[in-house]
Amino acid sequence: MESLAATLGSYLQPPDVLTLEGDLGAGKTTFAQALAKSLGVTRTVSSPTFTIIKQYEGNYPLNHLDVYRLANSEEDLGWDELFYGDAISIIEWAQFIEEELPEQRLEIVIHHTGETTRTVELMPKGERFTRICEEIFT
Repeated sequence: MESLAATLGSYLQPPDVLTLEGDLGAGKTTFAQALAKSLGVTRTVSSPTFTIIKQYEGNYPLNHLDVYRLANSEEDLGWDELFYGDAISIIEWAQFIEEELPEQRLEIVIHHTGETTRTVELMPKGERFTRICEEIFT
């Protein structure tokens, strides 16, 4: 996962949005940590479960959101500023804010396939992310 995150990180720029889905323990935060590292973040990246959003500085500003607690909520955290601003955003449990997400994004689903194994499925939404995925896997 670290290798994929590092490769993907080399293509990202603001205001790119990535969503991370997967069961508890699948590796969403681990993927976010590796991606943050590839973007030059030197602070420790931890799950923003209780704060909903954490912001980091690296090569670009990075927003790391965990919106699990927003299920069945009408809460607006300033989505337009977050998703169309000067930062890259990584969103865990994004299905809970589906209607707020930009059309152009990369959906990443992590499947827990064993104690130490995972499969990662990339689903590009929009031409930019389709091109990125094609470049990574060709």
